[in-house]
Amino acid sequence: MGTENLRRLSEAGVAIWLDDLSRERLQKGTLAAMVRDSYVVGVTTNPSIFQNAVSKSDLYDPQVHDLAVRGVHVDEAVRSITTADVREACDVLRSVYDASDGVDGRVSIEVDPRFAHDTDKTVAEARFLWWAVDRPNLYIKIPATVEGLPAIAQCLAEGISVNVTLIFSLERYRAVMDAFLEGMERAQKAGLPLERIGSVASFFVSRVDTEIDKRLDKLGTDEAKALRGKAAVANARLAFEAYEEIFASARWTALAAAGAKPQRPLWASTGVKDPAYPDTLYVDELVTAGVVNTMPEATLDAVADHSATTGDTVRAHYAEAKQVLADLATIGIDYDDVVNLLEREGVEKFITAWNDLLGSVGAELTRLGGEE
Repeated sequence: MGTENLRRLSEAGVAIWLDDLSRERLQKGTLAAMVRDSYVVGVTTNPSIFQNAVSKSDLYDPQVHDLAVRGVHVDEAVRSITTADVREACDVLRSVYDASDGVDGRVSIEVDPRFAHDTDKTVAEARFLWWAVDRPNLYIKIPATVEGLPAIAQCLAEGISVNVTLIFSLERYRAVMDAFLEGMERAQKAGLPLERIGSVASFFVSRVDTEIDKRLDKLGTDEAKALRGKAAVANARLAFEAYEEIFASARWTALAAAGAKPQRPLWASTGVKDPAYPDTLYVDELVTAGVVNTMPEATLDAVADHSATTGDTVRAHYAEAKQVLADLATIGIDYDDVVNLLEREGVEKFITAWNDLLGSVGAELTRLGGEE
């Protein structure tokens, strides 16, 4: 697979991260090869990714056997398995972290999604994961629920780097940026080195089109058909406009002067769900300097093969994006209802994947001689 398109995307200022991790990638060296050859400078994980990895490989058997012999509870077994993979991935990416002065080379691990609506449990879990992985290039993923916002600020205030996940709405994104600024201000007051505290804000893309297109198809009018496949990119572009506004403020300028790095927008859920759309849609249409795009391997391969990166495709399109959202409202698409539904579904899907992961690991603990 050629890498010229990946090089151009990287040179346009988009940090290319892989939205996947497995012990097979680590042990066979394929992650290291992607870092070396394919401009990959970060990794994101989630419960679905770990469930897929564990359920399809016997490479976890030796560790699971030892956990079984020790009689470790399934919840702690899952934490041991996932933190081991993430720790090793952090080591693979450490040279990127060092070379980029801590901007890239990051690996994300998510708090137990069952805690998404419990601030105290989220903070406690984040502290544990930060301690357990024990790598400076780790990100703790915290969902952008209402209850997650104070957890984000608290973790940053303690020097824990955070990847804020499951952001769908522009209003919530502004609240996330406010939580970031609050956390960094508190860290500064505590005397922590701001330059080593990192954060990204994961703004989900494709799921917005999936839900809105479904509603447009139900309407079935010509006006509705004309808006298919436009909402997600418009929403993300307006998120970047909000980012530019907040990170040009006096509040941010003071933090930057103290060594803080901005909380970069991260385009997540960039695999195209509708086969009628170009498979690089959520990459090509969201190119701008200072963002991250985390891609499943199929999307990464598609970009390498036939992406049409031609420069910035975000900053000149704010008016167009606002018009898309206005047109959607005019024909009866309720934006707030859509993004609230997507947040609820996102949490539910991660909880389902987490429970599936617990089930898989529990069965393996039993098979290999232990008890849950």
